[in-house]
Amino acid sequence: MATRKAAESTLYHVHPKGFWKKFRDAVVVNPEISSGIPIAGINRWPQPASRPEKYSTPATKASDPAQNPYWKRDVRRAYPQLSVVTQPDLSSLLIQHSEAKAIPAPSEGKEGEQSSLPAKAAEIMDLAGAIATITSTQKVYDQARLPPKVPTPFKKWRAERAPDAPHDPNAYFPMLLYK
Repeated sequence: MATRKAAESTLYHVHPKGFWKKFRDAVVVNPEISSGIPIAGINRWPQPASRPEKYSTPATKASDPAQNPYWKRDVRRAYPQLSVVTQPDLSSLLIQHSEAKAIPAPSEGKEGEQSSLPAKAAEIMDLAGAIATITSTQKVYDQARLPPKVPTPFKKWRAERAPDAPHDPNAYFPMLLYK
């Protein structure tokens, strides 16, 4: 006698009762098939929402109102902070950074002495005068030293012909394929 090794498909599923059982038996092609609706008390143990404990959110720094003010969380008003560079500031920066920096030689055995480079007091001038001063002494850009380019996250597309799609060589084929 062979024993049944397969799982019972209808054991843990809801069965219709009364009128709906008679209706299902009359309409269904295979009345032995399962309804597919699991019995709640048997299928999931413990059942959802049946535990007596209540969930409590763990305390974090974000849940402390004293350490989490609204203005820190309000991302809609997190505007970028503006910075202002005036023309005299910019002209002094340009003049300071245009000349080559000299690195002092390390002093041996002179711990107390500070060797300092002669510091030029940058006179305040307008931006046009600073640019004229820098460009008169040295050439700013040449073929070897080009100006910086704006970085782009993608490579510029250049049209390049691709081999044509398979078609009859004698047929009119107006489509050109590009990579």
